Amino acid sequence: MCGIVGYVGHKDALPILLESLKKLEYRGYDSSGVGFLDHGSHLIVRKSKGKIHNLEELLLTQRLPFAHAGISHTRWATHGFPSDKNAHPHTDGKHTIAVVHNGIIENYQELKSALKKKGCKFASETDSEVIPHLIASLYKGDLVLAVRQALLKLKGSFALGIISLNHPDMLIAARVGSPLILGIGEAENFIASDVPAILDYTRRVIYLKDGQMAVLTKDKIKLCTFEGTALKPKIDTVSFNVVAARKDGYPYFMLKEIHEQPDVLLQMLNLRLKNKRLTLEGLGLSDDVLKRVRKVLVVACGTAYHAGLVGKYIIENLSRLPVEVDFSSEFRYRNPIVDKHTLVLAVSQSGETADTLAAGREARAKGARVIAICNVVGSSLAREADGILYTYAGQEIGVASTKAYSAQLMMFYLLALKLAQVRRSLTPKASKELMENLLRIPSLYRGILKDMHHIQKVAEANSHFGCFLFLGRHINYPSAMEGALKLKEISYIPAEGYAAGEMKHGPIALIDEYRAVVCINPQSHVYDKMSSNMQEIRARRGNVIAIATRGDKEIKSNADFVIEIPATPELLSPLLAVLPLQMLAYFIAVKRGCDVDQPRNLAKSVTVE
Repeated sequence: MCGIVGYVGHKDALPILLESLKKLEYRGYDSSGVGFLDHGSHLIVRKSKGKIHNLEELLLTQRLPFAHAGISHTRWATHGFPSDKNAHPHTDGKHTIAVVHNGIIENYQELKSALKKKGCKFASETDSEVIPHLIASLYKGDLVLAVRQALLKLKGSFALGIISLNHPDMLIAARVGSPLILGIGEAENFIASDVPAILDYTRRVIYLKDGQMAVLTKDKIKLCTFEGTALKPKIDTVSFNVVAARKDGYPYFMLKEIHEQPDVLLQMLNLRLKNKRLTLEGLGLSDDVLKRVRKVLVVACGTAYHAGLVGKYIIENLSRLPVEVDFSSEFRYRNPIVDKHTLVLAVSQSGETADTLAAGREARAKGARVIAICNVVGSSLAREADGILYTYAGQEIGVASTKAYSAQLMMFYLLALKLAQVRRSLTPKASKELMENLLRIPSLYRGILKDMHHIQKVAEANSHFGCFLFLGRHINYPSAMEGALKLKEISYIPAEGYAAGEMKHGPIALIDEYRAVVCINPQSHVYDKMSSNMQEIRARRGNVIAIATRGDKEIKSNADFVIEIPATPELLSPLLAVLPLQMLAYFIAVKRGCDVDQPRNLAKSVTVE
């Protein structure tokens, strides 16, 4: 479910495939491979477990021909261990058709059994390998027809790149459920699973939709349905800045993206709070429709789920609407109670998260209105929702989300403010004060970033602990969960986030001198309760790291280490608390020698269930 790049044109395909594939490394992967055509003479496939440089070293040992067409892939294992044989591309038995695949073929066992009875021999443990064998079994001289027939037999999700020795100047692409774009160049065309892969070559793209197939030659792109109905492509021009995909002197993308957060939030506020008047362009729902909302339901995964939990506190506090938050992966399997008076907020950085897309579709089928909170313009979620609130955080390359999370939080504040204004649950004076406080957040972020070296010292002093607990109360309980997730993702240290009041109901059994406990305790109406929890931890020799309001002298007696954040209204405190949590996780991971941007086993966009 990771990176795909394909090329057909007048240049040598191999260097383009490799360089473009490197721009998708941030998506996470365990192996890589290329397949290219020696102008009708040979189909050459090379693949290797591990990083792309392993594949490059393999290719450097061989004398390879000029090729006008090819496909490449980085794999994140779903079926079969990471290995050379399970890496993509996969080929048919006669080595005439090669396929790269993102997604999961749910009926692959059934297809594999039928193909084996026809004499097909399989070389890998993957579900993907059935695809080239299936196409080959249907091929009667017309590759496009054979691919269409094969696509109609596949069940599941897929983005495909296909080449054939018998059609050396043709590249075929298709998608259901997994993202795939087409790039339009001069005497060359491309396919890719994400825009950055091909920005060095073109900014003109076509976002392939579910159930669509494309046939690319160097001069043309033809679109059709799987049934063969011709389609007129919609061509978009990408405004994305290539410089944003560079580290700009930072050792890791994650650190760069942490530092980008003040600018991201300032841009959001400048766009949405013009002259202190709220504008939610893209919302897509009238005030009358919003007035009729009786319940809000948030569906999301991972970090976006934690943003949704904070959103629950914000929306309920400001608009007095009841809010539920559900994992997208569980939502549609519990026969959820939603109707035309339910507003569903589907949150996804990429807009391609398979479970969140499925949850949105389920909600709409039940009559609910769906608003997407998303970062990627033109993504599947953005196209399918009734309204779209873009966070415009820019491309996030680090697998562990940072700026996308803070941008999602900010969008929840803005949306909650809109609901409160429509429902008149907030006075004009209170509304004005909230906007003024939100506008201060970017400068407060910059103040926290100036304290980076102190946070680094705290992180390094605690990097040896083998287990962490993160505790928070009320609106910062989700902050504790997000802090724990960040640490787990990039340092591989077991970490759990808990509501601090639940500590005595089990987690306190873990506390001893070998555990570190991060306590999120800025000034709030639950400050004293949280301080009591901290004292209980200290009494059991736990090592306490406190996130506290600047100038809080009392908290130092309950903590071994203190990281300060500026004073802000309690409702806005999660926006500030998350920044030191991100930096704490980052510096601990660096100290332990972990690959911060590409942590093991993780992918940036989870496009399979």
